[in-house]
Amino acid sequence: MQIYNTLTRRKEPFTPLIAGKVSMYVCGMTVYDYCHLGHARVMVAFDVITRYLRHRGYDVTYVRNITDIDDKILKRADENGESITALTERMIAAMHEDEARLHVLPPSQEPRATGHIGDIVAMIETLIDKGYAYPADNGDVYYRVRRFTDYGKLNNRQLDDMRSGARVEVDLHKEDPLDFVLWKAAKPGEAHWSSPWGNGRPGWHIECSAMSTCCLGETFDIHGGGPDLTFPHHENEIAQSEAATGKTYVNTWMHAGAVRVNQEKMSKSLGNFFTIRDVLAEHDPEVVRYLLVASHYRSAINYSVDSLVEARKSLTRLYTALDGVEAEAQVEAASAYRERFTAAMDDDFNTPEALAVLFDLAREVNRAKSDTPENAPALAAELRQLADVLGLLQQSAQAFLKGAQQQGVALDEAAIEEKIAQRKAAKADKDFTRADAIRDELAALGIILKDSREGTTWVIESPQ
Repeated sequence: MQIYNTLTRRKEPFTPLIAGKVSMYVCGMTVYDYCHLGHARVMVAFDVITRYLRHRGYDVTYVRNITDIDDKILKRADENGESITALTERMIAAMHEDEARLHVLPPSQEPRATGHIGDIVAMIETLIDKGYAYPADNGDVYYRVRRFTDYGKLNNRQLDDMRSGARVEVDLHKEDPLDFVLWKAAKPGEAHWSSPWGNGRPGWHIECSAMSTCCLGETFDIHGGGPDLTFPHHENEIAQSEAATGKTYVNTWMHAGAVRVNQEKMSKSLGNFFTIRDVLAEHDPEVVRYLLVASHYRSAINYSVDSLVEARKSLTRLYTALDGVEAEAQVEAASAYRERFTAAMDDDFNTPEALAVLFDLAREVNRAKSDTPENAPALAAELRQLADVLGLLQQSAQAFLKGAQQQGVALDEAAIEEKIAQRKAAKADKDFTRADAIRDELAALGIILKDSREGTTWVIESPQ
């Protein structure tokens, strides 16, 4: 198995620290608002990675943290007139709802920053003792960036280049403008915890260093996150953690690609900012997941109505192959499809190539349905099993294919059934012109009728 390592900027053979086990930490959400499409990208990308590693037989400990104390949280709670706890609990519950609808499995552990204050304080004390951090006279504690000689290695940046032309926060209490805060002194009335430097709260970067090492140890296999976290967040995590422990922090760094909306960066100021629940209110969650899976996890995704339409069509092809086939309970035998799927996913989790295998398998299912029906159940089972590794084909074929409203069809299921009843009545009256007109009307909406002795059923049209 080969994984692209952001640190070395190349694919590398993956060898976990402990044979058969994988330790992975992914930076999670700051819970002051609803999750957006960028969060969905990270959720789904690392869900697929976790599913595949487990499919390959690894015992995966997947840790994804929650930042539940932060400047944005304090500001939003104050604006809403609610407590910090009320805000964060509400947003955490909403996040769990969103990820469940996207078929994202819960992480193995979900530590919260407020549950690790003691660990954070202990790590800061270690950094001060080793000369990597210093308390300032304003009650803050800062990290000495220039003291860590490898600073910038994740992003291939030199310290002087960072300072020139970079937006560095001006703070007269810092020894160097590049130094960053580890502990923030509390302002009057702010939420706070006690520490050797006075009441305050942790900085964002130190939270992840403390939570990841507490959950997974001083060195672990994989650290992941969104594309905007490589600098400064992950760079600062490396500096803090390796200075505190004297050991390599992470062996493999992985970063998901960005989400663009109609080829533009998603931004509230541009009016193209979408929360997950905004999108799922109008589109089938599995269609949205397919769109997120269809691109390689490191590639940027373009979110648009057209891209969702294409995702729906592609998913419809897979479900159409399963329609009318009773899949066998389990198929374990090796096959050419399974081998190709594994080869694709072993190559840095190449989901586009893995999906190409699924479409080839779907075509084989369709052929078997007409030519060798006795082989169709085993093929259908294999299609479902491999798709499950990507978190796809989670519904019955009929449930998906009849999901007209969620898939953008203008009529809901009740209206379609009413049209079918009208067509039946027209045929009974021998008004075949009217009956054909109803069929054509539905066909124009992508709804294909199938007549049999048992009655009339319908599906969403499968693209060619």
